[in-house]
Amino acid sequence: MLPVSPHVIRPRRPAAHAALGTALLVAGLAVPATPASAAGPTTGVTVTLAAASQPTLRQGSRGAAVSALQTRLTALRYDVGGVDGIFGPSTHHAVVAFQKVNGLDRDGIVGPLTWAALGRPVVPKPKYTHSGYSVEANLTRQVLYLAKGGSVVRILDASSGKASTPTPTGNWTVQRRIDGWRQSDLGLLWRPNYFYRGYAIHGATSVPTYPASHGCVRVPVPAMNRLWTTIRVGTPVHVYR
Repeated sequence: MLPVSPHVIRPRRPAAHAALGTALLVAGLAVPATPASAAGPTTGVTVTLAAASQPTLRQGSRGAAVSALQTRLTALRYDVGGVDGIFGPSTHHAVVAFQKVNGLDRDGIVGPLTWAALGRPVVPKPKYTHSGYSVEANLTRQVLYLAKGGSVVRILDASSGKASTPTPTGNWTVQRRIDGWRQSDLGLLWRPNYFYRGYAIHGATSVPTYPASHGCVRVPVPAMNRLWTTIRVGTPVHVYR
């Protein structure tokens, strides 16, 4: 990512603020993904001004601002699916996953707070390290991490088991997979990856922002399609709070 060039901000030239915001937008919010404690006061001011100048985006939005958002989320390893300038379902779920990780309201709307967080994001790390791919379901954040070699390489929106039917925590591996829809007693599962008894990570047409399943870990159907060829039988699965 390109570093943000230093700017002198003068109150008597408000147009400079808008120009700064536009420059950051075109650059895809090219702000280093460093922890908040590592950034000085000037960086904080720059991010605040840039966030205030960005348009509010939601499902149905289109254009250069959406492309910049998608580029930034992709750089941060969120599962956007591609940069096309269209705020569709995959971008919505990527935004929700980002909001979950960063402790924001899970509304899928990119307003000033989400824009600001995109400039100074929380960068998650996996709890476990494997030389190959592994999957971690963070039940507290309600996200799924695809990890490799001690780094998170993809972050997916997820919904785990509700209070009455919780998702079991523990360390397993993918035991079996079904390439297609599976009609279970509790509903339809798309491309389920079973890791413990009848519990699976699977695609679903409904992935709420909160725990809502009968115990499995749901991810959006398109996200599962993108994940399918990466994981396989034997892939480590870690589920924790």
